[in-house]
Amino acid sequence: MLFVPANVPKYIERAHERGADTIILDLEDSVPESEKSAARPVLRAAYGSVARSGADVLVRINKPFEQRVLDLDAAIAPGISGILFPKLETAQELAILDALIHERELAAGMTPGSVGVLCAIESARGVLNMNEIVAQCERVERVFGLSYGAEDATEEMGVETTLEGWERFYGNALSVQAAVAAGIQPYGRLGSAFEFRDLAEYEDSARRSAQFGFKGASCIHPAQVPILNRAFAPSAEQVERARKTIELMQAALRSGRASASLDGRMIDTPTLRRAERILERHAAIAQKESLRGRT
Repeated sequence: MLFVPANVPKYIERAHERGADTIILDLEDSVPESEKSAARPVLRAAYGSVARSGADVLVRINKPFEQRVLDLDAAIAPGISGILFPKLETAQELAILDALIHERELAAGMTPGSVGVLCAIESARGVLNMNEIVAQCERVERVFGLSYGAEDATEEMGVETTLEGWERFYGNALSVQAAVAAGIQPYGRLGSAFEFRDLAEYEDSARRSAQFGFKGASCIHPAQVPILNRAFAPSAEQVERARKTIELMQAALRSGRASASLDGRMIDTPTLRRAERILERHAAIAQKESLRGRT
């Protein structure tokens, strides 16, 4: 997911060329307060442009309620895929957001529930209220993902982000488990969001993030997009092993057994389910890649 400031036309014009699965038109942190009013009217005209190569379109709105309403008024229209709701701290906030989006979907003649929501936990209060937020995510069907905003969270803690990431380990780990519990996708990366010059380190952190349980991540620079696409996609070796696993396990099940051996390691029912998920993800990514080929 690539962030694009909604107030910078030259970035919007080239966003469809970047190879991202999702373009996030940002009304929040990357847009100065003095520019937010001018950025809102740009959104609807930008949807078709940034989605030309098959990308989904999210809009990151602002947290203060008055700005949130203005942002939603501007954003909810045909062509939008979802809303990124930053700094979520309570289940009640999510319930209110759901109602606000629903009203605007109806007013725009859109199918209720068609606008998804990606929730971002970015504070100690949000982390401490994670159980209630997870329960609300299960009730609000439009919620498809959860992320942990390490930059805001560490600023609140009064510490700087580091490459090792111990200052944000708990928030990252909790957000992955919370997303899994709610049946939605966990998004994030173990490294700092603003470190984009050392691309080798960035790719290493992205691969560690995939192993950690995240299913994707957002980025702020086009050079990071292909790195994330590689890191969060199953490798050719993983896909081949998954196919062999399914083949061997199906043969074992036909013979009345629930385990087998692959390359000297035991495989069993959980291994089979993991392999099936890998192939499902591989197929979904291939379908998205085919959309990216359209101009």
